[in-house]
Amino acid sequence: MQPVEKLQINEAGVKFSFGEDRHPPAKIKVVGLGGAGGNAVNRMIQARIEGVDFIAANTDVQALRNSIAPIKLQIGAKLTNGLGCGAVPERGRQAALEDTERIIELLDGADMVFITAGMGGGTGTGAAPIVASLATELNALTVGVVTKPFQFEGRRRHAHAEEGIRELREVVDTLITIPNERLLYALGGETLLEESFRYADDVLCQAVHGISDIITMPGIVNVDFADVRTIMSGKGMALMGTGVAEGPNRATEAAQRAISSPLLEETSIKGAKGVLINITATRQSLRLHEVDAAAKIIQEVADPDDTIFGAVYDESIGDQLKVTVIATGFNPADFEIPRPADATRPVATVVPLGSSAQSSEDYRLALLKENLDEPAFRRRRAD
Repeated sequence: MQPVEKLQINEAGVKFSFGEDRHPPAKIKVVGLGGAGGNAVNRMIQARIEGVDFIAANTDVQALRNSIAPIKLQIGAKLTNGLGCGAVPERGRQAALEDTERIIELLDGADMVFITAGMGGGTGTGAAPIVASLATELNALTVGVVTKPFQFEGRRRHAHAEEGIRELREVVDTLITIPNERLLYALGGETLLEESFRYADDVLCQAVHGISDIITMPGIVNVDFADVRTIMSGKGMALMGTGVAEGPNRATEAAQRAISSPLLEETSIKGAKGVLINITATRQSLRLHEVDAAAKIIQEVADPDDTIFGAVYDESIGDQLKVTVIATGFNPADFEIPRPADATRPVATVVPLGSSAQSSEDYRLALLKENLDEPAFRRRRAD
């Protein structure tokens, strides 16, 4: 296999890699949990995201029947009898614990695992931290991409969502939260209810698409999976912005829209410890000077030491250029997630996988222990 020439552009602090595939492709898996996660996976499949294995997991058998995911996993059959979790996260948690062996089997061999769900309900909120813990212990780069509820969905759902996010961020490498309420700024007040939820699914899709594409898709700027791991491993909370433009100044306009995206809530990408940027356009239209122009716009705002660019081709985008920005390494306090007074359930503690002789049952029993001195994910962070 031929080595790849790499060009370092020190002025912008951006890593550019040029050339063809150098290493075996990274194995990427996406797990959609619960109703919102399953809908997001459906949307990703319809968007033809390439080089990714899709898994839909749910307690609700009917929802799984409606899924178009090639791999479907019913969890918690004994607990829920094939029904939903009734918006009770603890039931979602127990459902995932009931089927840890099957989850491990499906995740095994993955280099990167996306966990996508809607926070606030039962299955996604409760199961996401368990599935993420298992993926992390399998040494996969684990990224959570979840939505926060609309304001009209009520205080209880918000409290569940906030606690679920708090638990999930402890067991993933990077957590991207998409605030549904902020979508109202992008969509306007006259948007149909069904359309607003569909748009939320699209945003989850964009997040996964933007990250996975720079690993799996060919382009003028190719990025190593190792580079992505550097940006996202152990980085905590993250923000995502996306912008689309066309015309002679499309690169700078799309970059400006990405860093001022309504999805960035009340904060900005300033203060990020790592930034991953994906630029998408057609093969015949994308120019290197456009990549450079977008880079400069984003570097003016973020300017962290760790910034990587991917530029990939998508023939369906026409004359448009899309910029997706993932900014990582934020302090959770920046997101102002208060702890509900009645939320006391800790995330499940997980011990690391030992030798191949360790049985799945032993591993599951270890998961169920609530009082280990030091959770495995914290031991891994300290290494």
